Amino acid sequence: MRYVSTRGAWVGNPQPFSAILLEGLAPDGGLAVPQKYPRFSAREMDALRTRSHRAHRFYPDLAFAILSRFVADIPAADLKSLIDRTYTKQTFFHDAITPVTELEPGIHLMHLSNGPTLAFK
Repeated sequence: MRYVSTRGAWVGNPQPFSAILLEGLAPDGGLAVPQKYPRFSAREMDALRTRSHRAHRFYPDLAFAILSRFVADIPAADLKSLIDRTYTKQTFFHDAITPVTELEPGIHLMHLSNGPTLAFK
């Protein structure tokens, strides 16, 4: 996975994830976006939905499955370790990381403000 700027920088030299990670903005003021977005097949989407639903593993496993498509230049074991050390109950105050409350049948509220910033995401 390589990245280009929304304003044209890096078109001739797309950047790896590790080069854009801490930049914030591209040198032309644009946002770094994937040169090509990964696609998930229907089978892969079903597999993501049915991943382990053990509360303490679901979010990190799902994050790895998705982020590994966008981060090609960090070894998978290192990426998994970073994710496992980041998405923890100690950091997000809940085993599920983003817990869901059923308000009524068919209507759910996801608690996206959990975590160290307490920000709406």
